[in-house]
Amino acid sequence: MKDFFEGIQTIFEDYLFAPFNGLANLELDSWWLANAVNWIFMLIAAAAFIYWMLQLKKFNDRNEEKRETSAHSFLG
Repeated sequence: MKDFFEGIQTIFEDYLFAPFNGLANLELDSWWLANAVNWIFMLIAAAAFIYWMLQLKKFNDRNEEKRETSAHSFLG
C-alpha cells in the first residue's frame, strides 16, 4: 500500500508539477518572463471587459431594454 501512495507522489511531483517547478526556477532569472502567462490572461480579461461594455452601450443606445419598474411580472 505504501508503494501505491509513493507512486501517486512520484506522478505529481515529477510530472504534473514540472511546469510549476520550471516557473519557480525561471522566476529567479526573470520575473517578467515567469509571469508572462498572468499578463496574457489579464490582457484577455481586459479585452473581454471592454468588448462587454461596448456591447452593453450599444444595446443601451438602442433602448432595447424595458426600464420601467413593472418590466417584470413579479415586480407588480
